[in-house]
Amino acid sequence: YSVDFTGGTLLQVRTTPAATADAVRNALDASGYKGAEIQQMTGEAKDEFLIRIPSDTTDAQVMASRLIDAVGTHLGATKVEQRKVESVGPKVGGELRQKAIWAVLASLGSILLYVGWRYEFKFAVGGVAALLHDVLVTLGVLMFTGREVSLTVVAALLTIAGYSINDTIVVFDRIRERGKALRKEKHSRMMDIAVNETLSRTIITAFTVFLSALALFVWGGEVLNDFSFAMLVGVVFGTYSSVYVASALALDIWISLDRRKGVQAE
Repeated sequence: YSVDFTGGTLLQVRTTPAATADAVRNALDASGYKGAEIQQMTGEAKDEFLIRIPSDTTDAQVMASRLIDAVGTHLGATKVEQRKVESVGPKVGGELRQKAIWAVLASLGSILLYVGWRYEFKFAVGGVAALLHDVLVTLGVLMFTGREVSLTVVAALLTIAGYSINDTIVVFDRIRERGKALRKEKHSRMMDIAVNETLSRTIITAFTVFLSALALFVWGGEVLNDFSFAMLVGVVFGTYSSVYVASALALDIWISLDRRKGVQAE
């Protein structure tokens, strides 16, 4: 977990003349503070930075002085002025972590209810299972690569859920259309036709989103790095899940429901 969830010291500084976020980050890295998160302010306050450092036994003001010394030493003639320092306790971080988890679960639950009402139960279960698959796979890749889970990453997970369900609904809509036109066909055959008809659209759309996320990953800077990386993973597996998870699970539920009614279907 990042400082957002674990707690730590929040320091706001002003640099004169204005430095860059990369310069501040390099200065802290060189001083041994590689876990620090740096965010540059916008607008008239673009010469100010927010620095977050994980909590330890050091007093917040003492830590702030060390960070200011580290930045000032490595930036040479640049003057570093303290604007604000706060200590974020682990309790606040725990509350944020809990709210982030509830935000993801609430979004999945809302999507389940809406798709179940707008389409059918079998489609709703398949769609939400695909979303849960996308979120878990993205989290798994983030942890496998040693990246931190922050509020920015939570925003990426919610974005992935929204993008993925949109992709899945397009497939489901074509399945419903083909279900009415090809009533004499087996469910598996009808669904295969519908998925193939939307496959080129799904791949092309996903590829354009992938290119946008790739541009953010390459040129977006350190602040957007984790967000864009999560989006890259989510887009790839979201496209995969729309075809191989959501549709396949919806088909299994469809066949199971027909068998309960005594209808032979495959």
